[in-house]
Amino acid sequence: MNALAGIVLAWPWLLLALPLPLLVARLLPAAPDAGAALRVPYAQRLAGLGEPARARHLRLAWLPLLAWALLCVAAARPQRLGEVVQPPQSARDLMLAVDLSGSMSEPDMQLGGRPVERLAAAKAVLGDFLDRRQGDRVGLILFGERAYAVTPLTLDLETVRQQLADSVVALAGRETAIGDAIGLAVKRLREQPEGQRVLILLTDGVNNAGALEPAKAAELAAVAGVRVHTIGFGGEGGGLGALFGMRMPGGADAIDEEALREVAELTGGRYFRARDTQELAGIYAELDRIEPVEREGEIQRPRDELYAWPLGLALALAASGLLLRRPRAGGGA
Repeated sequence: MNALAGIVLAWPWLLLALPLPLLVARLLPAAPDAGAALRVPYAQRLAGLGEPARARHLRLAWLPLLAWALLCVAAARPQRLGEVVQPPQSARDLMLAVDLSGSMSEPDMQLGGRPVERLAAAKAVLGDFLDRRQGDRVGLILFGERAYAVTPLTLDLETVRQQLADSVVALAGRETAIGDAIGLAVKRLREQPEGQRVLILLTDGVNNAGALEPAKAAELAAVAGVRVHTIGFGGEGGGLGALFGMRMPGGADAIDEEALREVAELTGGRYFRARDTQELAGIYAELDRIEPVEREGEIQRPRDELYAWPLGLALALAASGLLLRRPRAGGGA
């Protein structure tokens, strides 16, 4: 009994084929009786000679039936279950919030020795950051005048990378709703276990849109246990966006470092300032060293396939039946 403990069938429905040979034999029409081919006076004695052969035939009839039963058991895939294990999984749950306001089009970044827009530089650095997130769940929020959660927390980092690559400046409006982005992240993260609620927010401007002020949003994050790391990104601004000290449409607003620093401090996070791609890469390398949270992984139970045993027995029985049915050579009268 102990030998059968822990054995299950992966496809038990295949056992329904067990009575198939009997059904076929019962449903097929019987062969017509052609009658006696030759009448002889000693027919009774000849019939008696056939009795041992008939008995031998009946003794062998169970072999194909047993072989068929073993084949059905093998097809049902018997498996022996091992002990249940639940290995710990070391990972983080991160929400990324990326600014898409009009100022992210400022071409004051360098990438590969050529000037690029801030958003293009941020995409390159974030792409490298995502490459190192194997095993982590990452979500993506894009914000401008409004904030949108385009990707929930997921292990499918390729989808996050693709959504980030498809984003463009002003996709969510040309203004900057930092407070709303934080509030949306808090809403998405509050259901996660404590210690795993982390938001990394990248912006190059000041909060000038949305319903929530950054300080109020930071208070909500602190109450919900969401740690917010803020990154002020971009050069000193200006360029073609400013003329005679006046800000023109599309120009870069000065980064509100004080507000971003306050958000980070209120939530237990850190504030970073990046004026070029090298500094931004260093910041994400620093964030990469955030202490991972150990959580329980998926329940696993090893399975050993046992179908080879009934399959081997079925083949052995089939071979035995063929050998026993062969006529004996040299049988005399």
